[in-house]
Amino acid sequence: MKMLINVPETVVADALRGFAAAHPELAVDVENRVIVRRDTPVAGKVGLISGGGSGHEPLHGGFVGRGMLDGACPGEVFTSPVPDQMVRAAAAVDSGAGVLFIVKNYTGDVLNFDMAAELAEDEGIVVAKVLVNDDVAVTDSLYTAGRRGTGATLFVEKIAGALAEEGAPLERVEAVARRVNEVSRSFGVALTAVSTPAKGAPTFDLPAGELELGIGIHGEPGRERRAMMTAGEIAEVAVDALLDDFRPDGPVLLLVNGMGGTPLLELYGFNADVHRVLAARGVTVARTLVGNYVTSLDMAGASVSLCQVDEELLRLWDAPVSTPGLRWGA
Repeated sequence: MKMLINVPETVVADALRGFAAAHPELAVDVENRVIVRRDTPVAGKVGLISGGGSGHEPLHGGFVGRGMLDGACPGEVFTSPVPDQMVRAAAAVDSGAGVLFIVKNYTGDVLNFDMAAELAEDEGIVVAKVLVNDDVAVTDSLYTAGRRGTGATLFVEKIAGALAEEGAPLERVEAVARRVNEVSRSFGVALTAVSTPAKGAPTFDLPAGELELGIGIHGEPGRERRAMMTAGEIAEVAVDALLDDFRPDGPVLLLVNGMGGTPLLELYGFNADVHRVLAARGVTVARTLVGNYVTSLDMAGASVSLCQVDEELLRLWDAPVSTPGLRWGA
């Protein structure tokens, strides 16, 4: 398997050095694996920290910036960051208004962020935590107890980040982040297996004529395998899985997310089918985002995420954001 790397052991460090060179507006500590806004801490502002294994870029480091995260902690590929990273990030972004940890529901992430919260509180930092568990495909997986945290992480980080930017207190930012997670659902599909730098080859066998429905962002098994389907057929399966679990009674944000190896040409075509199916099911789409945001290295495939919004959540979604991976507004 050909990869554009030096050696597997330095993949994350090499990427962080390149990330720092491309984004001087951020402070990147390559040795300690911490990325923060260069203007942090912002006086009176709640600090938002997230993190997880590398290989899901732009999640999470690509979402550090004004209107979103204040800091991110990248772990090794598909491996949780360690508590020391999280405590260092929390100390860097804490203005005295407290810090919110946004944690995807993977066992390593949950345990390490819990430990980091205790250590940070010992240093006088007030910490709150929000768990993202939006995936409807499977209840338990190789990496989780309960539902996995996937595409809705972007919704939580963007909306909570906008509220924090307005100066809202920690309790309010935490409550809105929890509400976003509660009204968000995701479902993913893999067309090819993922290849990690350490293995240098696909991590599981997915025959050319088959796809995996309900895949996780680390290549975890989904609900079932089927013979290859058209984009329209996949959209039907994905949307029905989402609506079987949660039926929105208002407009939604729609994220059509690439898993890393699917061209935008295909993602936009798939988006057209998702819109068609949602309209047929009576669901109104308020905003749509299409692209590679919560990825799985080179996996071909896509995920669909929905978040039901009211006026406040839509306003916060539309608020200006300036990060490497997401940017709009003044």
